[in-house]
Amino acid sequence: MEKFTMTRDAQGEPRLSVPFRGLALLRHPLYTKGSAFTPEERSAFGLEALLPQAVSTIEQQGRRVYANIARKADALEKYIGLAGLQDRNEHLFYRLLVDHIEEFLPIVYTPTVGLACQNFSHIFRRARGLWLTPAHRGRIYEALGNAPFDDVRLIVVTDNERILGLGDQGAGGMGIPIGKLALYTAAAGIPPWQTLPISLDVGTDNQALLDDDLYLGWRFPRLRGSDYDSFVEEFVQAVQRRFPRALLQWEDFKKANAFRLLDRYRRMLPSFNDDIQGTAAVAVAGMMAGARATGVPIAEQRVVILGAGAAGVGIARLLRDTFRRHGLSGDALVAAVANLDHHGMLVADEAIADEHKRDFAWPPALAAKYGLVPGAGRDLERVVRALRPTVLIGTSGQPGTFTEAVVREMARHVERPVIFPMSNPTSKSEAIPSLLLAWTDGRALVATGSPFPPVAHGGRTHVIGQGNNAFVFPGIGLGVLVSRAYQVTDGMFAAAAATLAGEVHADDLASGSLFPPAHALRRVTARIAEAVVREARDSGVGQVLEDSAIAPAVRAAMWEPAYVPLVPEKAIAPAEESAALTAG
Repeated sequence: MEKFTMTRDAQGEPRLSVPFRGLALLRHPLYTKGSAFTPEERSAFGLEALLPQAVSTIEQQGRRVYANIARKADALEKYIGLAGLQDRNEHLFYRLLVDHIEEFLPIVYTPTVGLACQNFSHIFRRARGLWLTPAHRGRIYEALGNAPFDDVRLIVVTDNERILGLGDQGAGGMGIPIGKLALYTAAAGIPPWQTLPISLDVGTDNQALLDDDLYLGWRFPRLRGSDYDSFVEEFVQAVQRRFPRALLQWEDFKKANAFRLLDRYRRMLPSFNDDIQGTAAVAVAGMMAGARATGVPIAEQRVVILGAGAAGVGIARLLRDTFRRHGLSGDALVAAVANLDHHGMLVADEAIADEHKRDFAWPPALAAKYGLVPGAGRDLERVVRALRPTVLIGTSGQPGTFTEAVVREMARHVERPVIFPMSNPTSKSEAIPSLLLAWTDGRALVATGSPFPPVAHGGRTHVIGQGNNAFVFPGIGLGVLVSRAYQVTDGMFAAAAATLAGEVHADDLASGSLFPPAHALRRVTARIAEAVVREARDSGVGQVLEDSAIAPAVRAAMWEPAYVPLVPEKAIAPAEESAALTAG
């Protein structure tokens, strides 16, 4: 593993200590400047004659690569182009991503990243991160030692079983940790040399992948039961030993494992599950912003969630906590949130196999009070008719499930229905925003999980806000690292939700959007990080910082993608240089 050593000169200006020269330096993605190497650097590092004569600025390079990416008409080709840039020059990649975040967010993240995961073995160019398989059992600590850099502070790990709404993608699921960490760097300024994507490639039950001779993953059925648990246990212990300062984000685990692993390990090391907790914070923030737009107090909101997987139950957990904070208790608290799975509304008079769902099953007597008795039907349309929700949230992964009948029934009882078809990617969305506005005569406030264009209806343009987890998880990660928190608490996500809702400005609400625009991502991330640092301090899990010191500490921690002068670390023997070039 390398050390990435940033120092300061006598005037306090940053300097980067570099252990490579010549082609090894030119081709190293984190040290290279490409055509931006100065004449002095070209002389000092053996780069003379290896580059065209002109010295570019990073802004000039950015214009050049942006034009190259923009001329690609296909989203997957743009993804491939951006991935290639990241492999060649990470400073330039992040400069481009920060400067064009609104345009490239749907490429490096949802929805295009889903397509990239599905095609991963066919578009593979260069390995990034670590793939740990059962073949590494007993040697995971040693395998972690092969990470590119030694000061890892942030890990995103997946076992690839529930990639977005696309299911088991085997080794292709690695696209999600790579994409999430790119957003951590672009939005939160987490330095890329402190991040590490990891795939727990424990096999796949996707037969199409196993039958594909180009498939790159561990070609066995998915590991289950005690063998799976012991593998994950070894992984967690190895992370604690190898990277003791790291925050771990669990990503795209199937619901049963997602809840079990979160509950088992969240107090053993700083960790969280974005599908459960990050999605919840985004949804609750949207509900809070919707309450401002509609004038309906939070305590009077009624929420129906279609989907009782990791995302749906995670949202229900944070909603219940939010309603409790706003004074609800007893039956009123229970009745404020209803979850439905593919069998219908969760009620305790029916068998519920999944343990994580049982806390949100209504008592039969309460369900009967609303006419939702056994045999009468507890499907979505009947539940909407009975409960008259103010907010409808979809995390089902089933497209088209917010039907015209369901939406019109909701709109009969609510002046301004708040509707969130949150399933990703776009092909899995529970409804299309243009239809939701048509069925509600333009009264609905709509936010989606994937990006949709504005909708013209009734003589006005409705902006469709994106309830994107990218508004939450980078701020959580940055706040945890700045606060040096030893635990990621539910209170941090509550603070993130309230902060995100507060970052929705009056002009956003006037346009119909319940979330900030994507170009505000870095600003919003900093605000959420500040709230997380305060919450960590107040709950006793992080360092004590005065309020006046929090914002400067957050700003100081946010790396900016810009070239700095390079200084040689040491003379490198030819054999070392050759090895470095091969590794790069």
